Amino acid sequence: MSEKNLDQINSYLSFKLGEETFAANVSKVLNILEMTEITKVPRAPEYMKGVINLRGSVLPVVDTRIKFGMPATEYTSNTCILVMEVEVDGEQVQVGGLVDAVQAVLEIEKEDILPPPSIGSKYRSEFISGMAKIDDRFIMLLNMDRVFSSDEITDLRERTESSKLQQEVSMEEKKEKVKT
Repeated sequence: MSEKNLDQINSYLSFKLGEETFAANVSKVLNILEMTEITKVPRAPEYMKGVINLRGSVLPVVDTRIKFGMPATEYTSNTCILVMEVEVDGEQVQVGGLVDAVQAVLEIEKEDILPPPSIGSKYRSEFISGMAKIDDRFIMLLNMDRVFSSDEITDLRERTESSKLQQEVSMEEKKEKVKT
């Protein structure tokens, strides 16, 4: 699907972070995973919880609440990982984002989207592409490509690759021990 067609998709996946409701365009969400064990990455930024194995690939997992300046995620039965594809410097990168709960897929027409707040928001407004009012509540529509800066994605990718190499070396060492 072309980028122009993706921009025209008016479906959003809503999710909770604390008491706030956010939504991401469904074109950015690849999968919703149940919580699984997350392998910590040494010296990673506070918001990076670690990595998971996603169908043979290493996926960095970020605590979205910390990323938005909120307290860290407290794991519940509703906590899950949104697998998202974000564009950084023209390249598609996959990242997992911890959310408190996934809610629903919403159809929001472009004319129903209000501009993001200009001041006074505790969330960095460059992340917010707009606001939608649904059932007398505002939902913040996120621009997932802007949630992570290119420096942060590069850092995540480097740490993920480093972790992947460490896992491969560890597996090779285990195989060698089994042979001897």
